[in-house]
Amino acid sequence: MADAKPTSPRVTGLGGIFFKAQDQATLSAWYRDRLGLPVEDWGGCSFKWREDQDPSRKGTTAWSAFPADTTYFEPSKQPFMMNFRVANLDQLLSDLAAEGVQVLPNREESEFGKFGWVIDPEGNKVELWEPPVSEQAD
Repeated sequence: MADAKPTSPRVTGLGGIFFKAQDQATLSAWYRDRLGLPVEDWGGCSFKWREDQDPSRKGTTAWSAFPADTTYFEPSKQPFMMNFRVANLDQLLSDLAAEGVQVLPNREESEFGKFGWVIDPEGNKVELWEPPVSEQAD
């Protein structure tokens, strides 16, 4: 189904970029001290923004270094993982599975929202994130 195009938006923005670091604390400090990233105690940072078409809707894009030995990106062997914001995680994962996309079976739901994962054609793990209602409007 490579030629089929979705009829409604699937990804609504970049939720975050995550990567492995040999020395997570030192690398995060470098980004904080040299580039001014607002690195928080958890080791990453959140960039807050408002949607252009509807400024009442807020969003966050995360940046975070992970320990080099993290298993969070598995089954991908890549040292990075992208996170995309989505409007309806359950529907999107169902649609993608029907289209033959490798959808990982595990899901997470917390105060941070809903999370699911797919594997792209080159073996990269992609995190899909439906933000909690509290982050979608203000």
